Amino acid sequence: MEEIFNYSNSIIEKVNLDFKRYLHSEINWDSRLIEILGSRGVGKTTLMLQKAKILNSGKPNQAIYISLDDKLMYKNSIVGLAEELVKYGVQYLFLDEVHKYPPKLKDYDWSAEIKNTYDRFPGLSIVYSGSSVLKIYKGHGDLSRRKSSYRLPGLSFREYLVLNGIISYKSITINDLVSNHQDISNEITGRIKIIPHFKEYLKTGYFPFYNEDPESYYNRLNSILNVIIETDIPAVSEITFETSLKLKKLLAVISSTVPYVPNLLNLRRELFISDQRTLLRYLNFLEKAEVINTLSQKAKGNKILQKPGKIYPGNTNYIYGLNISCDEPGTIRETFFGSQVGVRHELKLPSRGDFLVNNKYTFEIGGKTKSAQQIKDLKNGWLVLDDIENGVFNRLPLWLFGFLY
Repeated sequence: MEEIFNYSNSIIEKVNLDFKRYLHSEINWDSRLIEILGSRGVGKTTLMLQKAKILNSGKPNQAIYISLDDKLMYKNSIVGLAEELVKYGVQYLFLDEVHKYPPKLKDYDWSAEIKNTYDRFPGLSIVYSGSSVLKIYKGHGDLSRRKSSYRLPGLSFREYLVLNGIISYKSITINDLVSNHQDISNEITGRIKIIPHFKEYLKTGYFPFYNEDPESYYNRLNSILNVIIETDIPAVSEITFETSLKLKKLLAVISSTVPYVPNLLNLRRELFISDQRTLLRYLNFLEKAEVINTLSQKAKGNKILQKPGKIYPGNTNYIYGLNISCDEPGTIRETFFGSQVGVRHELKLPSRGDFLVNNKYTFEIGGKTKSAQQIKDLKNGWLVLDDIENGVFNRLPLWLFGFLY
């Protein structure tokens, strides 16, 4: 046990509390079982360590953190570890990288162990994190009735500004944005020159680790994509090595022309995939892993059965990191809009315009000279324009959609 406590305390004490992600204040930390999912590199571990540090500042050693892919867990089980920790007065158990946990028994995976731990120790609260691909995972333990689940995306443009000490501003709602965009944007642009910061965010602002080593940022992005496809997806879906190679090729094809309007028959031929359902399943893997975003006329339903209307990279940093040929800036604009607005809102592909949000607002995305012809006479139709600081009437600045979370 001493090794566990030393391991945990050494990691928790190093975490900085100066900047916290927006989700930190939205999680109900009183829940006994909390699930935090998200792509690699978005800050799930830091979020957990920050909460553990806050808890331990009030009462030392009441919170323990451990990564389930650590060598300490090669022999220790989650249930056995929890049983010993409870004897030492531990009340909070933070478990990281659950999808990498090495099972100790057949048909008894991490989800079954967490379920039994939750049921056996009512005085113990459990917070666990994992890859966003866990959304496709069918575990042996049914946690659905017990857990409170949260998703942590990458940094919003607003959070990027806060993290880098540029400006501090609260998040806004979509209703506030369309109703009061002039007042809000005027207040912000009265304090800073927003466009240069926005351009930097599009290139390097989505993942909070950029400042650690700016020179190798894009190399790290490519490493993240490789680990997602080669390790994370196979860990929860039992795909073969050959399939992971097809996922890489699929991503390369999508990246060659974005936004990608898929021709499923041509894709199947290029990837040697025999049926459409398998191809849609592969697209679903990449979307659940937040490597891509798809846009369809129907936002709900089983996406494995739906052909997407458009496919975008998961965020604008991937566009630059993958060296996607992007002579058309509209791709970056639409990718940004989807990655920011899709966190809290339902997105669909409308018959007119680029995005339908919450079945209410239609947005047409473009440069500052874009005309309103596409959404003419549409109720709740809005132009979202790049390279403008402030909007007027139904013309909204694109960067302001980065303040929604």
